[in-house]
Amino acid sequence: MPWFTLERFDLSFFDTAPHRHSYTMDLPVSPEAVWEGLAGPAPLSWCRGLSNGRYTSPPPHGVGATREVTAIQLLHLREEFVRWEEGRRHSFLVTEATLPIFRRFGEDYEVVPTPTGARFTWTFAFEPEPLLRRPAALTDAPGVRFMKKLIADTKRHFGAA
Repeated sequence: MPWFTLERFDLSFFDTAPHRHSYTMDLPVSPEAVWEGLAGPAPLSWCRGLSNGRYTSPPPHGVGATREVTAIQLLHLREEFVRWEEGRRHSFLVTEATLPIFRRFGEDYEVVPTPTGARFTWTFAFEPEPLLRRPAALTDAPGVRFMKKLIADTKRHFGAA
């Protein structure tokens, strides 16, 4: 299968991306439990739309670590972490994908303690390929629906209402 290279970006992209979706959820589990689910050996294993999530670099993981995941059984992504604050926050950019959909794509995960567990903020930031810019602006709905399913799976997994 062919791989398409995506453009790199700095952390400011998570605030300035043409398409940015951020979801915050309060989870009734410890921040450590959330972090383990996000950064452990089987990241996001509870998300039905994701599969084969695995690190391709040896532990310990941090900035520069790499990972692969499959979304909706047809889009394979290679990721590289560009921020890693152990137990609290990490961000990655996608370096390669098997479909030429994105010019740039990344995700940011932040976990903070709350009196009743943890607050998890999951941010998706992307810029479509130039040929898809106008359709993406008009039809962002499929991607948003997929993201909302990931959020619902996360809430269900951690026992949030």
